[in-house]
Amino acid sequence: MKSPSYRILVMGVSGSGKSHIGRQLAVTLGATTFIDGDDHHSPANVAKMANGEPLNDEDRSEWLDTLASLLAEYRARDASLVIACSGLKKRYRERLREGDPALRILYLHGSRELLLQRLETRSGHFFKGDTMLASQLADLEPPHPDEAFHAAITLPPKQLVRQFVTTLPVTSSLISKEG
Repeated sequence: MKSPSYRILVMGVSGSGKSHIGRQLAVTLGATTFIDGDDHHSPANVAKMANGEPLNDEDRSEWLDTLASLLAEYRARDASLVIACSGLKKRYRERLREGDPALRILYLHGSRELLLQRLETRSGHFFKGDTMLASQLADLEPPHPDEAFHAAITLPPKQLVRQFVTTLPVTSSLISKEG
């Protein structure tokens, strides 16, 4: 019997741990692929963020179209996919759901102080500083609990993943993989 497939969005502002949690979630679910949405930004968007300039809706439009297309492709193949993407605004998440109306969302949230602390210790990433975080927090339209599973980033990653997985209609063998 084939395991169910899922397309999952791990969302939150920068520093919330989307990539780390997304990778763990993909492994736990045996997902075909994990995609870090940041890898699909245009060179112009990356340069803009590296210069400390926040992206606007127009900047994000093509990026969201690309991610929605990936979701649609995996849905058509009935393959599991986990995408890490900020998904800041409700209309962004709606755009992603055009790729898969059954998209499941894990929303990672935490205090501004903790997020900033995490960003300050991160190296090798184009997203820089307090100004950019402030911009994302200003744009953030937190999903309603009916739209997404909410998880505090103060939880250990394994526990956070386990809690989310228990909301999916999966077998207990997937949950026990993480121990």
